[in-house]
Amino acid sequence: MSWAHEVPGGAAWSTPVRAGRLVTLTALGDDANVSVLLFGADRLDRLNVPDTMKAQMSARIRPPMVLMSDRGLALASVVSSTSDWHDCLTGFGHDAHLERFGPSSYAADRNDWRRSARSGLISELTKHGLGEADLHGPVNFFSKVAIADDASASLAWQAGHTTAGDQVVLRTEQDVLLVLSTAPHPLSGAAYGPAGVQVEVGSAPWPAEDDASWLFRDESARALEMCRRVVA
Repeated sequence: MSWAHEVPGGAAWSTPVRAGRLVTLTALGDDANVSVLLFGADRLDRLNVPDTMKAQMSARIRPPMVLMSDRGLALASVVSSTSDWHDCLTGFGHDAHLERFGPSSYAADRNDWRRSARSGLISELTKHGLGEADLHGPVNFFSKVAIADDASASLAWQAGHTTAGDQVVLRTEQDVLLVLSTAPHPLSGAAYGPAGVQVEVGSAPWPAEDDASWLFRDESARALEMCRRVVA
C-alpha cells in the first residue's frame, strides 16, 4: 500500500513514517528545495548532519549514504537519487532571507504569504509536542552549494541544479517523524517562486546482502546494525 501528498512551494509539512518504507521526494518544479528534519519515534534520536558527514567522509548527501542520529543509529538510507549532490552545509532559511522580496503577511497575501523554512518547521514541530529547541541541521534535498569564485572562497547556491521530475528516495530504517519545508534555500539568488514537492510513501523490500548502504562504509553498516538491534 502506498500514498502520496503534494506540498506546495513555500509551505511546511510533517508526517510519521513507519520503518521499512520508501519515501520518494519528487521536485514539481525547477530549482526545488526541500529542507528535511528527521526524528526517531521516541524523539531520543534525531538527524545529526555533522556525524553523518564525518562518519561517511562526505560534504554532501548522496546515495547510498545513511542519515545518522545523535547516537549513531540509522534513521534512513538514501536509496537512489537523480542527483549526486544534496546540500547539508548551509542550514534552513530564516525570515531575514526573505526580506529582499518585501513585506508579506497572511492578511495581505493570504495563501501566498511568504514564510521562511525556520518558521514553517517550528510550526510543524509544535504539532508533535516539539518546538524551537528541537530544530537541527537539515538536509536540503535538490539543492547544491559549491565554492564561489571569490577571494573568500565562500559557498554559493547553484542555479539549475534541479529540474521538475527529479527524485530522491529514502528508506526508513526505524519509525521516524519526517518534517519538511519547501521554502527557498537560504543562499538562493532566484526570484521568489519556490517549487513544490510530492511525497510518496510505500513499502520497501528487505535489504539484500549486497545492499549499497550496508556496503558503503564500515560506519554506515554499523549505524544500520545498531538501528536493527534497537528496533528488533
